[in-house]
Amino acid sequence: MKLLSPSFQNGEKIPARYTCDGENHSPPLHIRDVPKEAKSLVLIMDDPDVPAWVRKDQMFDHWVLFNIAPDTTEIAENRPPLGIHGKNSSGENSYVGPCPPDREHRYFFKLYALNKILSLPGGVSKKEVEKAMQGHIIAECDLMGRYDKRHKG
Repeated sequence: MKLLSPSFQNGEKIPARYTCDGENHSPPLHIRDVPKEAKSLVLIMDDPDVPAWVRKDQMFDHWVLFNIAPDTTEIAENRPPLGIHGKNSSGENSYVGPCPPDREHRYFFKLYALNKILSLPGGVSKKEVEKAMQGHIIAECDLMGRYDKRHKG
């Protein structure tokens, strides 16, 4: 399974338009090679480089989407796929773009193929989604982008 973006390559800078310095749009994503037995997809975007003075757990969840149709091949810019939004670390059920307070951060877009549809309501946390996914992940991949407000991408 693969997760790609026409806007940035794995490990490259995320363009400013997808951040707090731009339009704060979610970037376009392409999904490839989902296993045929998948019943749903989960997409999580998080930042593990958050300093402890911002968040004690040093993780900021930017986007949590679950129960995405397994035949989804494209997520258009600023248009989430049909699915259910979980809560990000800003307390919203939507995408919130990179906005690092101190230095360059890494942003991981993680895609999971599951062998079931999750029985969760909208607005749940990433931890609740991850707990419900346990034992049901049949494939996973990620796409990592970088961003630094001091050197806009």
